[in-house]
Amino acid sequence: MIQSSLLFFLVAGVAAFFVGASKGGLPMVGVLGVPLLALVMPPVAAAALLLPVYIVSDMVGLWAYRREYSPRNLIILLPSMVFGVGLGWATAHITEDWMVTLLVGIVGIYYCASIVLRKANAPPKPADIPRGLFWGTIAGFTSFVSHTGGPPYQAYVLPQKLPKMMFAGTSTIVFAIINLVKVVPYWALGQFNLGNLEVAAMLSPVAVAGALAGYKLTSVIPEKLFYRLVEVALFVVSLKLVYEALFT
Repeated sequence: MIQSSLLFFLVAGVAAFFVGASKGGLPMVGVLGVPLLALVMPPVAAAALLLPVYIVSDMVGLWAYRREYSPRNLIILLPSMVFGVGLGWATAHITEDWMVTLLVGIVGIYYCASIVLRKANAPPKPADIPRGLFWGTIAGFTSFVSHTGGPPYQAYVLPQKLPKMMFAGTSTIVFAIINLVKVVPYWALGQFNLGNLEVAAMLSPVAVAGALAGYKLTSVIPEKLFYRLVEVALFVVSLKLVYEALFT
């Protein structure tokens, strides 16, 4: 079985480290987890396998950012993202993977284009409720289907120009809670099995190490560079998602 091959564990180990690093505050690498693992197993199975790894590394992120987050964003985003998860669960039997992949890619490219067109000294956008409900629902939906809630979430939060550590902490807390919410529907859809949980347990220490490394790097990277890295990574990943949706 591929799950016992050296190649599988090498790829899965790198994916788990990236997942952990994203929970430590580096969202630009977290989006690579499922696509990497999908190189050696089906994408849906890869998403299910990584969910326990996300949850374990979430615990490190929650502790690290327990004092650095935006309460208003949590209040706005969490209900809408939970609704989006429920929507993803309810439509799982009719939703085509390529459609979700294309949606996430277009959202990311749209946001990156808005950065280019926006004036450099544009004032921060407020954490308003209508936009938060819209983007939160999309983020919850795409997070459930393929762990790609990052681009819609970033399209809402990045324009607020939050302090670097507050942005990282808010991201970590939001997705930690959403990952827990996803456990029940994933289980109901039969995406968990004993083999997956055993592999996830082996990958979890790698993810924890990634979370600690991610937190350390986030704390020392200059704020302007941090946001440029997030935006560049978002653009590259979004282009890749659009290409995969249309041509593979």
